[in-house]
Amino acid sequence: MTLEEGRRVRLTADLGIGEAFTREPGEPGNPGGPGTVVGFLSLGVGAEGTVERVDGELPESEEVREYQRLKALFDDYGHTMPEASRERLEAQIAALEPEWATHRAHGSRVTVRIRLDNGFVLDGVHQDVLAAL
Repeated sequence: MTLEEGRRVRLTADLGIGEAFTREPGEPGNPGGPGTVVGFLSLGVGAEGTVERVDGELPESEEVREYQRLKALFDDYGHTMPEASRERLEAQIAALEPEWATHRAHGSRVTVRIRLDNGFVLDGVHQDVLAAL
């Protein structure tokens, strides 16, 4: 999915906002003492809003970078390696291929700033938790 300014989107996952709420020491009715957790704020699946800004691309995962490094090594020097080293390198590349295939299927991932219809603004949200409307 390509995200651009003005596009309507919907959350596809519950998002926790900040930290758990706690009561201050000395508040009346605080039987648990200082720092007792009394709640947590989250935005639920299905909240809709509008993309206000598209930020930069997210960095590739460590596995994707390692696949690219090993594949380049194999392509450039594989023919000169001893057989055992080449086979071990091929096995390492094969183990990382599922991550590489997933990366290729999804393409570049970005973060965005979204103004939700309920008034909340989410900044730096990964596109993985959004669906276009």
